[in-house]
Amino acid sequence: MNIAGLLKTATIDFPHRLAAVVFTAGCNYDCGFCHNRGLLTATDFEDNGEVMRFLEKRAGLLDGVVISGGEPTLQKDLLGFARAVKELGYDVKLDTNGSNPGVVDGLLSGGLVDYVAMDYKAPLARYPEICGAQADGFLETLGLLRASDAEWELRTTMIPQIGREELRGMAEAVGRLPLYALQLYRPVGIEKLRIYTPQEIASMAEDLKDIQPNVFARC
Repeated sequence: MNIAGLLKTATIDFPHRLAAVVFTAGCNYDCGFCHNRGLLTATDFEDNGEVMRFLEKRAGLLDGVVISGGEPTLQKDLLGFARAVKELGYDVKLDTNGSNPGVVDGLLSGGLVDYVAMDYKAPLARYPEICGAQADGFLETLGLLRASDAEWELRTTMIPQIGREELRGMAEAVGRLPLYALQLYRPVGIEKLRIYTPQEIASMAEDLKDIQPNVFARC
């Protein structure tokens, strides 16, 4: 695992769990709004043994481990890492862009993940413009999540390029979700477009309730 960072304690990254967050390096998308852009080209990695020793020491004190990124499903030894974490008694959460359904299927079918948060970055047709690549795998991964016993959610970071009506179309395109989070965009550079406020995002969430009853603003 190319682990580019470790957050030793997090209270909000894994719903209802106190967790550590492992950040993996690299991503197959190039989203200009990514708040973890430094992970795309990171070359300074944590020692995997040290990470596991830390998790061994915190077992029983922490409830879960979040595997985030970057895009964790690019890591060749992700399943082995998740298995080792599960064997320590942790719940495991995966943050993913959904582009590698085969890897997600392996995690789900192996009982190696308890919660999946999948990014729904934009209307699927706009992924090349906004993410630099097609939304390949997204719908297949969505189907895997629907068929699984894991907890899961979709989440959209409310970048200024997405308007209210376009967001409504996104909500309609994926069917009813168990949870749909609209997240605050935190600028990573000089923005020419006005950023949505937490109040505006909360209003957008309220406007989607007729389509997605389980939508909420995560601000």
